[in-house]
Amino acid sequence: MVIGVIASRLEKTSEDFFLAGRQTPWWGVAGSIFGSNVSANHMVGMMGIGFSVGFAQAHFELGAIVGLMLLCYGLLPVFRKLKIYTLSQYLGERYDERSRLSYSLIMIALMAITQMVPALYIGSRSVCVLIGGDAVKQVGSFNHTDPSKTTVNSINLKNSNSLERGTSTYTGKIHVNPIFYSIFVVALAVVSASYTIWGGLKAVIWTDVIQSILLLGAGILLAFLTFNQIGGWNSLIAIDEAGAGKMHLYLPSNHPDLPWTGVLSGLMALHCFYWGTNQFIVQRTLSARTESEARFGIITAGFLKLLIPFFAVGTGVAAYYLFKSEFPERSIPPDTAFTELVLLVVPIGTGIVGLMMAGVIGAILSSIDSMMNSAATLVAVDVYKRHLNPRASDREMILIGRLSIIFFMALAALLAIFVLDPNSEGNFFLQIVEYQSYLTPGLLVAFLLGVFWYRSTATAGFSTIIGGIFFSWLVNFIYSNYLSSYKEVATYFGEDLNTFHRVVCVIFLCGLTHILVSCLDKHDVKKATLIWTSLTHHSSKDLCTIVIALVCSLIVYGVLGWIVSENLLSPLNAGIVASIWTFSLFVSKVKGEFDYVSKLLTDDRVWSGALCSVAVFIMFNYF
Repeated sequence: MVIGVIASRLEKTSEDFFLAGRQTPWWGVAGSIFGSNVSANHMVGMMGIGFSVGFAQAHFELGAIVGLMLLCYGLLPVFRKLKIYTLSQYLGERYDERSRLSYSLIMIALMAITQMVPALYIGSRSVCVLIGGDAVKQVGSFNHTDPSKTTVNSINLKNSNSLERGTSTYTGKIHVNPIFYSIFVVALAVVSASYTIWGGLKAVIWTDVIQSILLLGAGILLAFLTFNQIGGWNSLIAIDEAGAGKMHLYLPSNHPDLPWTGVLSGLMALHCFYWGTNQFIVQRTLSARTESEARFGIITAGFLKLLIPFFAVGTGVAAYYLFKSEFPERSIPPDTAFTELVLLVVPIGTGIVGLMMAGVIGAILSSIDSMMNSAATLVAVDVYKRHLNPRASDREMILIGRLSIIFFMALAALLAIFVLDPNSEGNFFLQIVEYQSYLTPGLLVAFLLGVFWYRSTATAGFSTIIGGIFFSWLVNFIYSNYLSSYKEVATYFGEDLNTFHRVVCVIFLCGLTHILVSCLDKHDVKKATLIWTSLTHHSSKDLCTIVIALVCSLIVYGVLGWIVSENLLSPLNAGIVASIWTFSLFVSKVKGEFDYVSKLLTDDRVWSGALCSVAVFIMFNYF
């Protein structure tokens, strides 16, 4: 709060308030992107799904690299060239006012309801469990054994704690006290809103950097303590091979949550939307001092993202085996795995539990403040100034932004308290993804075809955005009422259509709609210049070369995947081949003599190649 208030003294114009004066350094961009993304529901939810489903949840981090690269080299140059405040401004200039307003309303709803509310919910719930005492009540029984003597697949556990310290191991359930839960929701809402209201994006970025460091410290420390219990990462792999087999990235195509066909298609598309066309992520890159610093910030955030599969998802898998040994009779909800793991492995009296709480609170604040600021930006720029008061001054726009933050924060707090159950036992992270996926496919198609295809028209853009919502319902209806009755279809895709499979179908229908409407409509020659090739001074040949390289890469990865599945090549060796191929695609475009030292320090394409190579290696190594 103090840092946010200090930052607020420098806010004088609307550009200062909404884009930090476009003076954010690369490390500020990186810290804010990471902090904005990794909210409490993200961190706790990641561990919860690792606990219940397995390492396949790492696709949410590995696939994010695709979206980051799309933003870095495809969309960011276009957005920065036009010097826009909001992404809806681009849709307004490329299409028309209908698309601009549609995007604003959809994104405001997503940020204020489907993202801010869950962040308050899961964060407050987690803090209640960590505090203990009157904030929770225990319902169940105690097993009077010595937990230090328990084992997991013959690997001794070290320094094991339990919910009741001493010789009693709790085997029932923990219920969060609704009164304490409500108090924490209100407290977190007030704290995050206070500095965001006064400090604007600059306060958000500075506090996000600090909270990102705190979050990383807490997460990595918890991972260290957890793996110390079972002998390290290699021991987890050994336990898993003899146990439930949770350390594999690819699950059957009919898996209800994370089918391999869905995570490599629909989830990838959702990544492209989230990282490339999401206002509260892209806004950080628009605030950077230069495009080069924005790219380095994006790449750095990508490297930070690759830590999450190991300190969050992998730790969740380790928690599964620890709990299986420590509490064999207990049914532990996935969303409480994080907090119960803290109580199990963190030594009491060292202050580390307090650090974990600070990490959770930091995760809540860093995501909520970002969404509040971005939602306020959309309201002030795209709704108030555009439609209600075109002559609004900077002072008036800042006032509207601040009032919007108060409204959104109050709404989110009320929904978190009166609508959500603090003792829910579902995978809340996956539920959030499902809700968002009904609104976003049409937006993604409108952006991609608008940026990369000169023939796109205004009517096609608006039809695609609205059509995405309709097609999401239509595809679900057709599958549930007709296709699922066919045994072959249900065997391959499941009785219920998975979210990611639905997204693929919707994107295909949206793309077809966009192309057909554009071909039947007359395009605007002036608007047709607002595309990637024109604004970045690239030729159509350059775009074709990139598309061919992507297609070839998909073929290479597909062949390697088939070879591994046939046991003709080990996952490790396939990962090495795939990573070398990936890195070569990036460095082949680095002109001049390849000076390793200077290029590693100055050319973002080398760092991008390294980032993508690591992600691809992981995707094969844990096949």
